[in-house]
Amino acid sequence: MKIALRVDAANQIGTGHFMRCLTLADGLIQRGCQIRFISRNLPLYLRDKLENKDIEFVWLRSNNKSLAGANNLAHAHWLDTSQEQDAQDTAIALSDHSWDWLVVDHYALDFRWESMVRPLTKKILVIDDIADRQHDCDILLDQNFYRDMETRYVGKVPPHCRLLLGPCYALLRDEFRQLRKRIESRSQPVKRVLIFFGGVDVDNYTGRALEALTGTAMTDFDVDVVIGAQHPNLEQIRSTCDQHGFVCHVQTDRMAELMADASLAIGAAGTANWERCSLGLPSIIGAVAQNQIQAAQDLAAIGAVKFVGIEQEITVIKLQHAINSSLGSEWLNNASQRCLELVDAEGVNRLIQSMEIL
Repeated sequence: MKIALRVDAANQIGTGHFMRCLTLADGLIQRGCQIRFISRNLPLYLRDKLENKDIEFVWLRSNNKSLAGANNLAHAHWLDTSQEQDAQDTAIALSDHSWDWLVVDHYALDFRWESMVRPLTKKILVIDDIADRQHDCDILLDQNFYRDMETRYVGKVPPHCRLLLGPCYALLRDEFRQLRKRIESRSQPVKRVLIFFGGVDVDNYTGRALEALTGTAMTDFDVDVVIGAQHPNLEQIRSTCDQHGFVCHVQTDRMAELMADASLAIGAAGTANWERCSLGLPSIIGAVAQNQIQAAQDLAAIGAVKFVGIEQEITVIKLQHAINSSLGSEWLNNASQRCLELVDAEGVNRLIQSMEIL
């Protein structure tokens, strides 16, 4: 099959959309599919990831002059152009082949864009999280856990669309699936803490978590801190880690291994939720974007995580309280078991099977 993926990544977007698309692409490549990524905003280090995997990439140039096109979506500014212009540019990028699937993972695109590009492909797969717009697609995947997930897309997709909902479809790299086989639920005491607030973390929540952790009553554990190469406070974080004997990992490819070894995580809600859950890792999380709030609240409601709030609510004091209340707590074991029940790390296989059947 020939499959194209339309996805962007930038400071305001983050890297989660790109990484889950890359995970899907890896699974499709293993099955002999030809893959092409199409992006308007993609940092050089992410383009290098595609090049290292010999994945085709087409770069769409920014065209702010076209923003006058009607686009009333909440995330319209992510696109750097109008939906109509983006669809035209995407059509050119796909004009040399006929395509079996077009995968779209972008909050700034809706049924209007999808209808314009539909003649270019046999089927369209939309990956969404926020259910705030209508789609013209054949499969819609929302890998998040919501207590109302069965009704979130009513009236927002065509009747023939197949809905794949919930973290059983979480797009996790194969190393998570492999490590899952040897994971058992966590129990006290905490021996290793992992801090990770995403690949961008422009507001330096990592720094707040470090300050909270170094001020806790109990510090008899090892600490791993993961940041991206573009982190604006990279040198400061490295210095703090050196001062306290913590290990700082920059742009690591060992995330699954670090999560498997940890007893407790502190980090952002979002796609990392499902990585942590697949390995039964209890987590203290904050929502660093509006679209992360409901899933974080719903996970907290079932005891799978501790939720400390959104953006500026993620304070050192709140983090410190959550850490202290977790150490030596029965919550660790209960949360770990709940996480393992939610995510089994087989989501990529389930999605690809659905694509092959449809």
